[in-house]
Amino acid sequence: MLSSNEILKLVNEFLAQLPYERKPKSLYEPVEYVLSMGGKRIRPVLTLMGYNLWRENPESILMPAVGLETYHNYTLLHDDLMDNADMRRGHETVHRRWDANKAILSGDSMLVLAYQRMQQVPSDKLPAVLDIFTQTALEIGEGQEYDMDFETRNDVTEEEYIEMIRLKTSVLLACALKIGALLADAPKEDADRLYRLGEQVGLAFQLQDDLLDVYGDPKVFGKAIGGDITSNKKTYMLINAFNRANEKQRAELTRWVTAKTFNREVKVAEVTRLYDEIGIRELCEERINYYFQQASQTLSEVNVPEERKVQLRTYMDELLHRNK
Repeated sequence: MLSSNEILKLVNEFLAQLPYERKPKSLYEPVEYVLSMGGKRIRPVLTLMGYNLWRENPESILMPAVGLETYHNYTLLHDDLMDNADMRRGHETVHRRWDANKAILSGDSMLVLAYQRMQQVPSDKLPAVLDIFTQTALEIGEGQEYDMDFETRNDVTEEEYIEMIRLKTSVLLACALKIGALLADAPKEDADRLYRLGEQVGLAFQLQDDLLDVYGDPKVFGKAIGGDITSNKKTYMLINAFNRANEKQRAELTRWVTAKTFNREVKVAEVTRLYDEIGIRELCEERINYYFQQASQTLSEVNVPEERKVQLRTYMDELLHRNK
């Protein structure tokens, strides 16, 4: 069984040597650029770790695994364009380095490349792999639409938010693990268990992003904290702050959310103070631990020897205790 670090090394080396020989080269330069920025590579790592529960040669499925990474980065490229973001992983976003038209066209090509890479699996596995991948791609688009819709709403419920992040984030992690299981000829029940595990890990992962954006260390987190507060993003934190605030606290939150002009540092500090008063940090941490405990139980139910689960459990624990 390979560790997550050993698998990550395989993924990065494989991505680095992928050729881009089609023309015009200018169309594919942004694709190479985006995939060279690094990142956690969680989706391909989970694909190979899911496969490695049953098979000893995870390197044999690197192409579909990086197909998932290609798709994930395509969604980030278009998200950055929709958000008019300047930076991604410490680098200029594609629409900033080139322009919006390039981001759209190269992003579209990136999506096609993702499908091309995903289909490089044994022919008997292709229908099932493409079916779950296509279903996942549709769900991620639905999650993004919900996320954009929430920007103009002030009545978003916790349940709606959880469903949005399940679609936008969790289903791709679930898809990664299940595709690994399918390619390893895992029993259907276990492949379904890994899908559920991926959903649970994904929910915890996104909630942890919400938490780190408020309480993370900027030096470790890699960017200034408080971005969600500044933009009034409907996160688990803000939704529950409004739900649990008393009359005075709700009035303060409303004042900051509706303010047209403000000092960024003051707004972040004051809203964080309100989160502290209301107990939002503890609430979010409890929910994160709840989903990780669910994921741990789900992994326990997968019918492979416990020693084969050690590396995946270790990786899940690393994700739980991450600080960036």
